[in-house]
Amino acid sequence: MTQFLSLLLNGISLGALYALIALGFVIIFKASEVVSFTHGSLLLLGAYSIARLSDSIGFLPAVLVGILITAAAAIVIERLIINRLRGAAVISLAIVTIGVDIILLTELIRRLGSDILNVPHPWGGESFRIGSVGLSQNRLIAFLVAAVLIAAFFLAFKYSSWGIAMRASAEDGETAALMGIRQGRVSALAWVVAGVLAAVAALFLVGSPTPGVTPTAYAVALRAFPAAILGGLDSTGGALVGGLLIGIAEAMAAGYQDQLLFLGRGFSAVVPFIVMIIVLMFRPSGLFGTKELTRV
Repeated sequence: MTQFLSLLLNGISLGALYALIALGFVIIFKASEVVSFTHGSLLLLGAYSIARLSDSIGFLPAVLVGILITAAAAIVIERLIINRLRGAAVISLAIVTIGVDIILLTELIRRLGSDILNVPHPWGGESFRIGSVGLSQNRLIAFLVAAVLIAAFFLAFKYSSWGIAMRASAEDGETAALMGIRQGRVSALAWVVAGVLAAVAALFLVGSPTPGVTPTAYAVALRAFPAAILGGLDSTGGALVGGLLIGIAEAMAAGYQDQLLFLGRGFSAVVPFIVMIIVLMFRPSGLFGTKELTRV
């Protein structure tokens, strides 16, 4: 039971980070109808920037600058590429984002080389214990920060002018434009928010129990993509539920890997995609997505 509870807590904390990344996928899709595959490189860019700057300007300033760099990269992609291709087919836009992602990833991997960059988190690798159940302080703080950001996002999405404009654009873009909603501005802000969420997730994903910043951090965004699809690519609430489900499933598979050896070592890495496929077989639009949603 202790092992189960420990894995459950770790799964929930990991799922909260997946939810942050999945929210980025969802809000970009809702605002600009783009299935963005740039999240992997944006996440790695955030982690790399924070790690490189921490020694020279300190941890907190490095975090702020890293978030700004990632948000700036996201808005540059949206303004220079996505905005110019507005109205293109969904599949074409998705392929463009794959190309951008490969370019950014190649440059970041070149800069990283074989190094493992450490981010000097003030809380280090210490653990927090509830009775006999342990959780790293990094994951605990990650969960709390993710919960605050997700709550703030949902409040903004429901009550702010940007959130109302995004919901109107997602519901009926032509009518929203006739009512004076500037869809380009809505899309630009959505990409900025997605970049910020990716950078915040990166900050914690390269902390304990992971060793630091390596190119493998890129794969985290790939595992968060099933969370967005699982919940429904046009559902912000679905991103939260999908993230938690994927995080728990992955943690459980990793924790009980000895009992799952017949499936092969490293099985936990593909669990997010297996869960996604099973759900989509019964719910093609995801758990909370609309049935009209066009998929790539």
